[in-house]
Amino acid sequence: MKIVIDARFWGESGIGRYIRNLVGELGKIDKNNEYVLLLLKKDLNIKLPLNFKKIEADFRWYSFKEQLLLPKILKKNKPDLVHFPHFNVPIFYNGKYVVTIHDLIHQHFQSRDTTIRNPLIFKIKKFGYEKSFARAVRKSVKIFTPSEFVKKQLIDQWKVDGKKIIVTYEAVETSLVNASKLVGSRDFYKLGRKFNIKKPYLFYVGNAQPHKNLTRLIEVFQEIEQVVSGYQLVLAGPSHVFWERIKQGMKTDSIIFPGFVTEKELAILYKNATAFIMPSLEEGFGIPVLEAMACGIPVISSNA
Repeated sequence: MKIVIDARFWGESGIGRYIRNLVGELGKIDKNNEYVLLLLKKDLNIKLPLNFKKIEADFRWYSFKEQLLLPKILKKNKPDLVHFPHFNVPIFYNGKYVVTIHDLIHQHFQSRDTTIRNPLIFKIKKFGYEKSFARAVRKSVKIFTPSEFVKKQLIDQWKVDGKKIIVTYEAVETSLVNASKLVGSRDFYKLGRKFNIKKPYLFYVGNAQPHKNLTRLIEVFQEIEQVVSGYQLVLAGPSHVFWERIKQGMKTDSIIFPGFVTEKELAILYKNATAFIMPSLEEGFGIPVLEAMACGIPVISSNA
């Protein structure tokens, strides 16, 4: 078979990480099928397994170009099957495809505080998301979800036949587990000086979107700090406008924002934390919870 994977998210976190690991493992277990990756221009220099080819598709997701140009590229390459690792399937694509639905968060938390766009653009994008999602769910031949939770949401809220959905659980990357085994006290000393982090501390890593519930976490931490002093709260994640919103009105110096951290730094932060905290209102899977467990630290989580 000739299988095309829409890999334009390659360089991103989240879905990009999912695609990178998917391609890496497919390269190990499948030597028979021919794979073609659609990539942004900046990612065309990546190394791939022998039965993988690259095609430039240099336009962003959720764009008008995506709707107009992606179907043309796919039609030209005549795939037997396309894998869209996100719900952004072009409305005018009628070929055979499977789709990964990571979560339904974009539907449940789609309000003005989840975007930095002006109201008109927000409404247009919201309409586009809904149309694209509906088509992806209904027209796909199979749907992959990372958990039984998301599968149940699709069955209950979108009336999808359960037989159409395949749960493919996500996992911790081996490189992170190996890194956590190698870190020592000197590594933490260096990292602590870099970010002004001291033990004991509670740890979170991820983005700062409203459904992550970090504002409430900070409020609670500041209350607890009045009773139990000496702890820090370390909140790691790539810099974004949502982090800046969260920092407004801070009343304590005990909350540390290291921003983006490397894999080794992440392993050090996991390994030395008193506990990992995941206060999310909803998650499709929640890989950091699994990462914290793999690094041997307790997890404090919402029941979402």
